[in-house]
This record gives sequence, C-alpha cells and structure tokens, in this order.
Amino acid sequence: MKPTHIEHIGIAVKSLDESIPYFENLLGTKCYSVEEVKEQKVKTAFFMIGQTKLELLESTDPEGPIGKFLEKKGEGIHHLAFAFEDVSAALKDAEEKGTQLIDKVSRKGAEGLNIGFLHPKSTHGVLMEFCSK
Repeated sequence: MKPTHIEHIGIAVKSLDESIPYFENLLGTKCYSVEEVKEQKVKTAFFMIGQTKLELLESTDPEGPIGKFLEKKGEGIHHLAFAFEDVSAALKDAEEKGTQLIDKVSRKGAEGLNIGFLHPKSTHGVLMEFCSK
C-alpha cells in the first residue's frame, strides 16, 4: 500500500498565539483553521503549502503527548503524516511488514481525518502518522 501524498508536517509549539503570526509572516500565507482535538489534548493550526499542510500543535495539557514532547525535546518537528486511501489497511500492512504501531486501530484526528501512528522505534526515529478521509 502506497501513500498518495504527504498530508502534513506536524510542528510542536509552545503557543499558537505566538507561532501563527510568525509562520504567516514567514510563509506569506494565512492560517486557515484552528481546532482543538480534546482526545489528544492539543490545539492545532493549519497552513496550506501547495498540496501539503503544515500543522502547528499546542498542548492543552502538560501530561498530553505534545506537552510531554515539548518538555522533553522543546519546540520542533513532531511528526510526518502520509495520506492513504484507507488508513486501517495501511496500518495493518505496516504491521505485517514488521513495523511497531502506536495505534493498531485508526482514531479520529484533526480536520475529521482517520489517523494512526507508527512507533518511531520502528521508523528510524521519526514519528509517522498515517491518515485517510
């Protein structure tokens, strides 16, 4: 199973209020969506860059995944997300090929996508997200 494209690049930030204007100025494009994903304890902000999105991630809870990431590593690239026609099938295929999964079953993410994460221990240190509509 092959991805159709890079869906987005996730960047952990301390503050969306500070980061959104910076990226708008730097990239010359406006943030088109801000959304809270309560289940993941995160607020997201999206920018469209060609066919790929940039997702800024602000923690809403220091014990959530982004809060822990920021505490351990600071701001920076958090994950790469790849689009698939069927995220469940893509996760199953990755597991069958020996990849360790964080999510064996897809769950709801920002922008209504179905998502699942692969463990960075299996992907050369890169947290990867598989997505589908």
